[in-house]
Amino acid sequence: MNAAGASARLPGGGARAGLARRGLLAAGLVLPFLLHAGRISAALRTGDLIGALRFHPTRAEDTLLDIAVANDIGILALSAANPGIDPWIPGADQLVLLPTAHLLPDARREGIVINKAELGLYWFPRGGAPRRHAIGVGREGFDTPVGETRIVRKQKDPTWYPTASTRADRPELPAVVPPGPDNPLGRHALYLGWPTYLIHGTNKPYGVGRRVSRGCIRMYPAAIERLYEEVPIGTRVTVVDQPVKVGWHEGELHLEAHPDLGQLEELEENYSFTPKPGAVDPAALELVRRKAGEEVGRVDWDRVEAELVARRGIPVRVSLPLAAPASEEVAAPDEGPAAEEESVAEEAPAEAALPGEDAPEPRDGLDGRAGLGGLY
Repeated sequence: MNAAGASARLPGGGARAGLARRGLLAAGLVLPFLLHAGRISAALRTGDLIGALRFHPTRAEDTLLDIAVANDIGILALSAANPGIDPWIPGADQLVLLPTAHLLPDARREGIVINKAELGLYWFPRGGAPRRHAIGVGREGFDTPVGETRIVRKQKDPTWYPTASTRADRPELPAVVPPGPDNPLGRHALYLGWPTYLIHGTNKPYGVGRRVSRGCIRMYPAAIERLYEEVPIGTRVTVVDQPVKVGWHEGELHLEAHPDLGQLEELEENYSFTPKPGAVDPAALELVRRKAGEEVGRVDWDRVEAELVARRGIPVRVSLPLAAPASEEVAAPDEGPAAEEESVAEEAPAEAALPGEDAPEPRDGLDGRAGLGGLY
């Protein structure tokens, strides 16, 4: 009997050889997976963005204010997203960008979250998708407070009791304003735990999306009616002040920068504002670094600084594409070439690609116009 034959008959010899081969095969399969772990982890980072950008082709009779009201957008936000378009006479066949995609504020995602800086309210219904509405907040000297409170009361067709300071400024006001067309609270009111502060409707819709109230949060009539029906008493209300937001969407880092307080005042005056090149806030850069975390090397800092100057109030991708590691082409032992990795690239949204993302090829877009999907 030769040595080879003896070895073949050793107890368990064949099993050990099979295990060794399977071990080598497993190592060859696991190694590329480990090399890609960082890419997979980054691709799974998502959940900070809601909505999608849309375009509105104007008619000759349109104004930006009418478009804002019809789409639950504030007029200042609409003007910031469309610099150079006349708010009163935009003209026919203009493509107005609707800022209807947003990063969620950096706050507990529960109940109602109000971001004063962007003039936006977020509602997080239990078991449902978050929703955003345009709001108006307090003007200078009557600032809406920051912090946490709760909804303590709800009222349809509320009665308005002007405060002493309000009547001092407007002595013609009665002590009590009953429900009706002259009541500035509109038809629905949510009373906060902070005395004299409410979330309410309005009898002057053009005041929504501006800093013109005496501290209360006002909404478009249709929006507050819907929110009123859904929000129970006791709901948490969190108010923050975050002009710059950063978040992840489908493996890509996004930045959303809104006009600062001075620029909002300019928008109130003439529906435009002056960018501030060279005046990038270091705190905003640190926010990007912190949110990027271990992916900070992918940040496109030129784009970050450009958006912190432009401040259009829309989410913009600021991460560079993920680079494929050279080792991903290593084949598993005795298994031939490695299988092609499934792409993790995101698909273009149906409405419009977010700025900074690859635009689709020109095609018939919204309302039959060619190429709308490829503008951004």
